[in-house]
Amino acid sequence: MEFMADCRTRLAFDLVANTWHPVVLWALRNGPLRHGELRTRIGGISAKVLTEAVRRLERDGLVERAAGAYQLTELGVSFLGPIEGFGRWAEEYGDRVVEAQTRVS
Repeated sequence: MEFMADCRTRLAFDLVANTWHPVVLWALRNGPLRHGELRTRIGGISAKVLTEAVRRLERDGLVERAAGAYQLTELGVSFLGPIEGFGRWAEEYGDRVVEAQTRVS
């Protein structure tokens, strides 16, 4: 596996580099949601930032809009596994990261 500027692995990392992208994808895992429903489900995100996030995810082929609601594409569904993996890692090691950050601050 390579991590060069133009490699596919970097492309995947770019998808999770935006704080909201994994959150939006995870929020859509149970089915389509309209913009307002999605914003309520996520919480703490402005309408503008949510719009930017779903547009980028649409551009990348992970989300599509149909009948006024956003839903995951097959590609988006395939990305739920890696997001869940990040979540498991954060649950197991998140406290250690926070402790390290506290020590440095």
